[in-house]
Amino acid sequence: MTTSSKKVVQPDKQQMLNRLKRIEGQVRGIHKMVEEDRYCVDVMHQVSAVNSALNKVSLALLADHTHHCVARAVKEDNGAEAIDEVLDVMERMLK
Repeated sequence: MTTSSKKVVQPDKQQMLNRLKRIEGQVRGIHKMVEEDRYCVDVMHQVSAVNSALNKVSLALLADHTHHCVARAVKEDNGAEAIDEVLDVMERMLK
């Protein structure tokens, strides 16, 4: 079963989209910094900021998924599969 075929309504969709737009702007800024031959350490600081912002997005998605999708699966006796899926995602996030 592929998870990409599942659709859900994100409870904080607009907030998530706003965060992603800010991250998109930060990435464009990094691109411009590289084009302008900016100091490597300054570029790395910006890359670190983007990584941190993406981690926050990932954690927010994980929290929403756990509180809604996993909780629902547990109530419907499909908890083991949902928990395995969360653990798989967490393992990928930590790599």
